[in-house]
Amino acid sequence: MSKKTRKLALCALFSALAYILLLIASIWPTGQLGFVAAASLFVAAAVIEAGAVPALYVFIVSAALSLLLTPGRSPPMLFISFFGFYPIVKSLIERLRGVVLQWALKLLVFNISLTVVWYIFNEWVYDFSSLNIHIVLVYLGGSAVFVLFDYGFTKAIWFYINRISRRK
Repeated sequence: MSKKTRKLALCALFSALAYILLLIASIWPTGQLGFVAAASLFVAAAVIEAGAVPALYVFIVSAALSLLLTPGRSPPMLFISFFGFYPIVKSLIERLRGVVLQWALKLLVFNISLTVVWYIFNEWVYDFSSLNIHIVLVYLGGSAVFVLFDYGFTKAIWFYINRISRRK
């Protein structure tokens, strides 16, 4: 099998597996956030195995399939707004020198995504103003959870590289 054919087949497989997890997230709302985060691992695997551009295609195909074929709208929106593209952005950011710069950029990307999600949900889905939520607490709490997510995501990527991937 040629390298191009192998990359194409892997990316198609990763797209299908990410879509399956997004479908499960739509059907089983209890673990919705966990399944969406797990679906992003397939985009990360595509980055490792094929590079950033094929991983972008995995993200686009998975997102399109989930928008078209899943019964719920929340998992596809979570995947599109952050979890799907974050592995690609993470791989690009982590190529830069300086841990402080890397974390600043990662937090910036997360907070921009949180702002977009907050705006979309506040304007079109549910008006959060009636809940008396202090926006600063949302951003501080979200950033703290994001740091934990990024740490766990990094560990999952290293597990994939060291135990599953042929590329070491």
